[in-house]
Amino acid sequence: MRLNYRRTFFIGLAFMSISAFWQLYDSIIPLILKNTFGVAHTPAGVIMALDNVLALFMLPLFGALSDRVDTPIGRRMPFILGGTAAAVVSMLIIPVADNAARFPLFMVALLVALVAMSTYRSPAVALMPDVTPKPLRSQANGIINLMGALGVIYSLGLISALVPAEGKPNYLPIFAFVAAFMVLAVVILFFTVKEKKLAAAMRAYEEKVGEQGASRAAEMDPAVKRSFYFILASIFLWFFAYNAVTTAFSKYAQDYLGIAGGGFANSLMLATGAAVVAFIPAGLIAAKIGRKRTIMAGITILGLCFFIAAFFKSFNPLLNILLVLIGFGWAAINVNSYPMVVEMAKGADIGKYTGYYYTASMSAQILTPILSGVFLDELGYWTLFPYATLFSILAFITMSQVRHGDSKAVATGSKLEMLDVD
Repeated sequence: MRLNYRRTFFIGLAFMSISAFWQLYDSIIPLILKNTFGVAHTPAGVIMALDNVLALFMLPLFGALSDRVDTPIGRRMPFILGGTAAAVVSMLIIPVADNAARFPLFMVALLVALVAMSTYRSPAVALMPDVTPKPLRSQANGIINLMGALGVIYSLGLISALVPAEGKPNYLPIFAFVAAFMVLAVVILFFTVKEKKLAAAMRAYEEKVGEQGASRAAEMDPAVKRSFYFILASIFLWFFAYNAVTTAFSKYAQDYLGIAGGGFANSLMLATGAAVVAFIPAGLIAAKIGRKRTIMAGITILGLCFFIAAFFKSFNPLLNILLVLIGFGWAAINVNSYPMVVEMAKGADIGKYTGYYYTASMSAQILTPILSGVFLDELGYWTLFPYATLFSILAFITMSQVRHGDSKAVATGSKLEMLDVD
């Protein structure tokens, strides 16, 4: 049994486009709210949480809906194509509203873009397990996350190059380049991945080896259900830590560390670049020592780095080393957590369980920008990394209680099979 790297690469194009958008959103929207519209940290946290409020309801809904539709181009592809088109059109209005300082137009465009993104994230992510055998999903998820990281790097590179150190920036070129990138990625995906044919082949394989599982109505085993709840709690907690930092970092870097203009993007690119290097090894390591152990190591790295970063009161090159380590830790967590969730799912319910995964992560991302924003307003920027450290510790505790979701390693005929691109 071998992972088809070429096909997984093309499947990852959808997640690459999604990640490019969200990095642009996390980096630029807080700056627009603060510098153009004068929104304080706490209400800005509320606005930044809107995407997650929408996603909390829409990701499970559209994940489950995509399980049940049947079109000539597949179950997931209609959502990916339609959602991308709507997101691209609406996101281009955001910088126009910023340049005109029209807050109502800005909010309407932002809301439409967020709704559009929420309609296709679960279907896009569910496409990988639809066509990948269970034991290979951590490795495949490494490829998917690597593709996402490339999307992040693309957006960060644009921000670093096009956001000036002084004066009011014009964000329209950045949004236009990201929109074009999203369209190109999804067009290539559509013409290279024949979803319906591949999904049918996967179902035939599962029936042959007896992995199809029970029907949707089958009740989850109580022991598995306990692990399922604990991993959802862990996902909630580590996103509570990590997203607090990513949401506030552009403001933190400029106002607290003294990094001018788009220079903060260079630091974030180091973390993302480290994740790119680590995504595939994280899947391979998990195949050797288990997904849970790999995730626990990642949480430990994350918590220690957040703790040390709290002592920096101005920019120091050592902070970049910590960001690289954070990238390694986040890769170990991110690559293996989603496969653990869908490992507990029945074959017919992958989209629904993908929705559960995102419900946990998005719930955290609803609350953490608001709660961390309160601390930033009331006590100051110094609270950001201690806050992230606390929730990393809590994630470690809950993850230690997970007992299911690991998959047995798959032996290959030779080391060269790990590089299979047929």
